[in-house]
Amino acid sequence: MLEKKIATRQSYGEALASLGEKRKDIVVLDADLSSATKTNLFAEKFPERFFDIGIAEQDMLGTAAGFATCGKIPFASTFAVFAAGRAYDQIRNSICYPNLNVKICATHYGVNIGEDGATHQMLEDIGMMRALPNMTVLCPSDDTQTKWMIEEICNRKGPAYVRLARMETPVIYDTNQTFQIGKAVQIGEGADATIIATGVTVAEAIKAKEQLAKEGILVRVLDMYSLKPVDKEAIIRCAKETKRIITVEDHQIAGGLGSIVCEVLAEEYPCKVERMGINDCFGKSGKPEELMHAFGIDAEAIYQKIKE
Repeated sequence: MLEKKIATRQSYGEALASLGEKRKDIVVLDADLSSATKTNLFAEKFPERFFDIGIAEQDMLGTAAGFATCGKIPFASTFAVFAAGRAYDQIRNSICYPNLNVKICATHYGVNIGEDGATHQMLEDIGMMRALPNMTVLCPSDDTQTKWMIEEICNRKGPAYVRLARMETPVIYDTNQTFQIGKAVQIGEGADATIIATGVTVAEAIKAKEQLAKEGILVRVLDMYSLKPVDKEAIIRCAKETKRIITVEDHQIAGGLGSIVCEVLAEEYPCKVERMGINDCFGKSGKPEELMHAFGIDAEAIYQKIKE
C-alpha cells in the first residue's frame, strides 16, 4: 500500500492545466516561482491567461483581488511563507474583507520542504488563515484529493487557501473516493486510538496504523483535509468511540490542527488530546525525511507515541 508517490504541488499544476480547458474565466498568477509551484503547466497551455508578477507577492494578491472584481477566478501561487506571511495584509484587507473570489494555492509548507531551512519552512499559516473571516482553509493529503479540491474551490465562491507540499507523498485514494469541504475521511475502524492528521502527515499516520495493527493495536486515521470549515461531528464521534486522540501536523501545534481539535472537544466533549507537531520553535535545514523524524511527525514517532 502507498507505493505510488506524487507531490501535491504537481497535482495542483496538472489540475489547473486541465481546468483551464473547461473554464475560460480562470487566470493564474505567480511570483517568479512557477516552475516550483507548477503553475508553469498552466502557463504553457494558456500563456495569455498567466501572469508572472515577479518577486512582489503583495502586488500579486492585490492584482488577484482586482481580477476577481472583474468576474475572473484568479489562482495565485507562491511559497506558503510568502503567500501567507509577506502578503497577509493584502489577503486580509483586499481579499477576505470584501469576500472576493480569490484562490490562494501556496506550496512548500512545513519542515517537509527540507534543505531550504527555517526561513522558508512556513509553520504558522493554518493559524493565520483560519483566523480570517470568509476564508476556507484546506490541506490535501494526496494526488486524488488535490485534483478534486482544485476543481471544487473553482466552483465555490469566496476566498480559499490551499496548502500544497513540496515533497512527494503516497497516493492514498482511488478516483472513486468522495470528498466534501467541511468533512473528513475516516480510514479504518480501530477503537484503541484516533490519529487525526492533515497533509503530508496523513500517509505517515496510515503507515503507523498498519504497523500497530501487526501488534494487535487497532487505530483509525482521520484525514482532516478541510481545516475551515472543519468536521466537528467526526472529531466528536471519534473521541467518543476511541480511547485516545492524537493530532499530527507539519505545522506549529499552536494555532494549527491540534488547536482546532482541542477547541472542538473543549466545547463539545472534553477529553485529553495529545498534539504532535512543531512545538514553539523554527525549523532546520536537512532532508525532508530526517526533519520529519527529528520533529516527531513521521510514522515512527506516531507509532512510538501510541505504543507508550
